[in-house]
Amino acid sequence: MEYARFPGKLALQQRVLTAYRAPFFDALAQACEGGLSVCAGLPRPEESITVTDQIHIANYTSVDNIHLLKGAFYLCYQRGLPAWLEACSPDALIVEANPRYLATPAAVRWMKDRGRPVLGWGLGALLHSGSFSGLRKSWRLAFLRPFDALLTYSRRGADEYAALGFPVDRIFVAPNAAAPHPSQPMPVHPVVFGGKPNVLFVGRLQTRKRVDLLLQACASLPAPLQPRLVIIGDGPERNALEMLAKTIYPSAEFHGAKLGTELAAYFSAADLFVLPGTGGLAVQEAMSHGLPVVMGKGDGTNDDLIRPENGWQIPPDNLSALTETLREAFTDTVRLRNMGAESYRIVAEEVNLEKMVGVFVEALNSVK
Repeated sequence: MEYARFPGKLALQQRVLTAYRAPFFDALAQACEGGLSVCAGLPRPEESITVTDQIHIANYTSVDNIHLLKGAFYLCYQRGLPAWLEACSPDALIVEANPRYLATPAAVRWMKDRGRPVLGWGLGALLHSGSFSGLRKSWRLAFLRPFDALLTYSRRGADEYAALGFPVDRIFVAPNAAAPHPSQPMPVHPVVFGGKPNVLFVGRLQTRKRVDLLLQACASLPAPLQPRLVIIGDGPERNALEMLAKTIYPSAEFHGAKLGTELAAYFSAADLFVLPGTGGLAVQEAMSHGLPVVMGKGDGTNDDLIRPENGWQIPPDNLSALTETLREAFTDTVRLRNMGAESYRIVAEEVNLEKMVGVFVEALNSVK
């Protein structure tokens, strides 16, 4: 696909280079006439983040992440960031807009000393209440103020940055995309179920995915509405989940991890895609197969992806909400199929890698 172009060399800092981001960075590199250089380090082992160094068009440089403290007090210093900037000497820099990354202000100053723009990329800036809320707001705004523009995943994130005091005309919403425009036409699903409704989960089997709630919700439905539940993935919770399923929902099917064409067959057979916990990279692939989605409400990154027209965002860790949503979905097949068609339209027209790259280039060209 032909993109709008950024007429310069771009550098982009990440704490870690997640595997699902690699296609985006290669696509963005194609839109930069001077190329793209990405730097990142490694996560803490307990984070269970799948990382990669395999980007094929962008250049990748590894830096040393020094992790300090944990939880709400976590900080990270990226040793090697200044040397990377010196080596690639970019015309523009994009950094994660996170004040916990201690090397970022020095990188911003390096660019500013040379009269070059810096853009921040982040989730948003949730305003807190309490005794120190004013101080925290001032600290966050002082961190953001040097940026020439901000990129965020969602309208919610943009509103948070604006409420903090960052200029609205310098905030750009690039909906979080993990997949390109669908390559296949809109799948045709029959209006009525071919037997039981088919529910699909795809993801890593870990506690925060709350597959246990999905098993409980299916078991709580009236017998005529209990679906065929297909669980794709592997992970540390698989054995525990299989034991739970034997007790409360023995018909649940665990098929292990699947990739490529194998995975596509499961999407094609499904009626509803459900991610009851946090995270979920497969949601856009599910939508490209014309599936409505049920997903746990999170940090706002999926607000522009999952809407009332194509799915449900439910409160996390809420069994009754998940159970009621499944019941609602299965009692109106026509509505469910229309929601699936809207899912396909959203990823075809609004939320895909091509659109995300376009917003990044628009933001870059606005500050060059």
